[in-house]
Amino acid sequence: MIPYKSRILTLSTLTLLLLGGLSGCGQGDSDKKESNGIADLFKKEELPQATTDSLFIKEYIAAEPEFKEHADLMYKFYGDRNYKLAWFNENELMPQAQKFLGVIDSSSVEGLNPDKYKLVNFSELFQKYEQLDGQDSTRLHLQQQIDVALTASYFNYASDFYRGRIDPTTNNNVNWEVKRNKIKLDKALQTILEERESTYPYYEFEALHAGYTRLRDALQNYRNIQEKGGWPKVELGGKKTLQKGDSAQAVATIRKRLNPNKPIEVNDKRNWHFDEKLEAQVKQFQMLHGLKEDGVVGGGTLKTMNVPIEDRIEQIMINMERWRWIPKRMVPKNLDQKYIWVNIPEYKLYIYEDPDNDPEAEREYKEVMNMRVVVGKTMNATPIFSEKMEYVVLAPFWNVPNSIVEKEIKPKMLNNPDWLDTQNMEIVTKEKDPKPVSPYDIDWEEVTEKNFQYMVRQKPGPKNSLGQLKFLFPNEHAIYLHDTPADALFSQTDRNFSHGCVRLEKPVELAKYVLQDMPEWDENSIREVMNGGEEKWITLPKKIQVYLVYFTSWVDEDGNVHFREDLYGHDKTLKQQYFG
Repeated sequence: MIPYKSRILTLSTLTLLLLGGLSGCGQGDSDKKESNGIADLFKKEELPQATTDSLFIKEYIAAEPEFKEHADLMYKFYGDRNYKLAWFNENELMPQAQKFLGVIDSSSVEGLNPDKYKLVNFSELFQKYEQLDGQDSTRLHLQQQIDVALTASYFNYASDFYRGRIDPTTNNNVNWEVKRNKIKLDKALQTILEERESTYPYYEFEALHAGYTRLRDALQNYRNIQEKGGWPKVELGGKKTLQKGDSAQAVATIRKRLNPNKPIEVNDKRNWHFDEKLEAQVKQFQMLHGLKEDGVVGGGTLKTMNVPIEDRIEQIMINMERWRWIPKRMVPKNLDQKYIWVNIPEYKLYIYEDPDNDPEAEREYKEVMNMRVVVGKTMNATPIFSEKMEYVVLAPFWNVPNSIVEKEIKPKMLNNPDWLDTQNMEIVTKEKDPKPVSPYDIDWEEVTEKNFQYMVRQKPGPKNSLGQLKFLFPNEHAIYLHDTPADALFSQTDRNFSHGCVRLEKPVELAKYVLQDMPEWDENSIREVMNGGEEKWITLPKKIQVYLVYFTSWVDEDGNVHFREDLYGHDKTLKQQYFG
């Protein structure tokens, strides 16, 4: 803990403070009683209401550089209140101060470092303040110190807690373009000080999302396991796999690994038999880690079991950080109160909604649908961002990106100029009313991603790479959700096969859901147009919020902790930033 070093104000600054603040920064002249001289200010009944001013804040921040990041917020907060002190009521420190300091002391439960926020020795300052009687210049100065220090410390802590320690919008190493949480920390502080009401739990210094709080509980549980020695490393004793019916001492180690809170004696031969109960536990473990659920320990399952608990704790912490980046309001008020959530490492899409569709309500949305998805390959990673769905396209053309034209289509055309016909593809001009272009009129040897002036597109049909449906939420990445003719891919455990777009297991069900407010588009009419061979665009009556996110750890509503592989290496990068 670094104690705050007291500073002696200059005589001119002290005089201004005693007069109630600088002109234009403190209370207006109309609010002041006429003064008969400096001596009158020392009479208790004549003292002005305790305030600070911008000069004091500036000098204070200059002495504590760690507070500079939120200097503008400090000036705004105090300026909006005419520089009235915030943490005192009739010269008595408000109880919220001690509550806030308790929050800092216990911030490790949030995956944060308490020492980072203990820049001031508040215990020392509080004790000094209590020892001063009456209200003179020394006590007023100490009030100002305490008040400004508490506010600055709050902004430092609250910024990390509500917005995240890492700013993904300015840190080029972090891959995250979801619209960031724009919480107004000065308004949150007003809520804590009971100067305004809010539907958000700022006054409890509480998090904004259930996904975060469930991970926080998991963090504490894993730390408890770590304090007891963690879990054992599983070694199969020369065998490649162990499964139901096998007997070996390693089976007892597996049992101990999967039950870290239970006392299991590995030397007790009664624990050596791989029975049906253990098989069920192995399958549960595999499900929670995105592995093939065959109940067999070996290969990827063995590798995953032997991930150290320290690594899992760090994984939980960085995913808590990602939750801090998620907007406090999942859906803007002007949209239907539902959203689509694609978790890339999980290969899964969810739909959540408020069944009452009430934009004023602040509550957790309920899951109403989920499905498997296919996401981008490592070299064609699906980007992380949020946008609003506007269109459903039935029987779509697939407009092939120029990057694919150069890398994949060009070699085939050089080998066989008629290859496009075999794929139900065509070349057209890039204009509102496209015109066909002969593949024989193109010098394929010279084609590159940058110089190709035409458009290769695949015609609507059952073999179209987009399938027979696509869902558009216009974005700079040209990414969308779509159907696929390759249904067999959804049976795979790892499903990173696309060029970046998200392929859907149940596209018709999603179309029915997003078009439910348009009675003319029931399942029969959707399928009829899908199979008609002619592209049809449908504009949604209200846009729908879409999130493409990257969470490699989360806790479901039943309290089960899930982990996934770091598909694109984003965890590795974020760990370097977060713990570096």
